[in-house]
Amino acid sequence: MKETTTSQRPRPRKMPRQGRSAETVRAIIEAAARILERDGLGAFTTNAVAERAGVSIGSLYQYFPGKEALIGALIVRETSLLIAECEAAVAGVSGREALKGIIVAAVIHQLRRPALARLLDLEEARLPFDEDTRRVTDRLRLILLSVLVRADLPTQLDPDVAAQDVLAIIKGMVDAAGERGEQDRDALGSRVGRAVYGYLDNAA
Repeated sequence: MKETTTSQRPRPRKMPRQGRSAETVRAIIEAAARILERDGLGAFTTNAVAERAGVSIGSLYQYFPGKEALIGALIVRETSLLIAECEAAVAGVSGREALKGIIVAAVIHQLRRPALARLLDLEEARLPFDEDTRRVTDRLRLILLSVLVRADLPTQLDPDVAAQDVLAIIKGMVDAAGERGEQDRDALGSRVGRAVYGYLDNAA
């Protein structure tokens, strides 16, 4: 099958917020996640997802035009969970505590469902200009920016660039550790922290 050459992943047709329809969408997305983490992309078909979710293929197509849209919805779901965890970690604490909380959240997020996280990392990289995934990535950058300007952290020459760099450091190291199959959250968090603070402490 010819791979798509567009830079925009197909979006869900509609995403209900409440009621039975919202529960159906959640079941479909979770079914997609379970198939991907257990059997990989080779077994990932809309028919398999519909069967696993306990819905008709017609019901699935009401919400998702195809596999790409399902993967996009999964990326948004998982990244949105990370955003919520980061927002909780930075509320009402110092810059250093907030930064540590973000690192811990990223590590836990990657290692919670490592097979799924690794596959979604690859899919996100394949279509990096997807509108929804770019939106949640921008939100993570803004969270980091709000932390890096706090008084107890080293002053950065360009806080916005620093936020982008720190996000890249965290994401790169955590993704690579997940790809290697690492399981030690504390050791990984410690290494990421050293890399991030090494960057921040040499801002001049």
